[in-house]
Amino acid sequence: MEPMFDELGAARRMSVGIDLVQTSRIAASLDRFGERFLRRIFTPAEIAYVTAEPGLTAERCAARFAAKEAAFKALELPEPSFGWRQIEVMRQKSGACQLQLHGATRDAAQSAGIAELAVSLSHEGDYATAVVLAVRNHREAAQQ
Repeated sequence: MEPMFDELGAARRMSVGIDLVQTSRIAASLDRFGERFLRRIFTPAEIAYVTAEPGLTAERCAARFAAKEAAFKALELPEPSFGWRQIEVMRQKSGACQLQLHGATRDAAQSAGIAELAVSLSHEGDYATAVVLAVRNHREAAQQ
């Protein structure tokens, strides 16, 4: 992919991650593993949100799981070396979501020059999807 340029002509490198998750598979994991599954994948704040309306728990979990997978792809990080809870999907009062990075994932993103992350979640029927865009700052983008 050719670098994009900002209004001053400086290179910016962007990467995109996308993921699609079958909601019924998440529901099966919730049925089988319950609280253990939730605590392994989601932060306490995420758990509070996804369980606030029991009829929507699997759907909300699936969308957040997809967002975490998409973030790993956009950040170009190997999943096994970073914990699921180090990527947190936070819901704004407006309903829009944003990503908050923690621990080693935050450190790796900073080292890679990630200046901004954007996320979009959606669900329909038995599927949830997420797209994450990662934008690196000017200096790191020019070096890559």
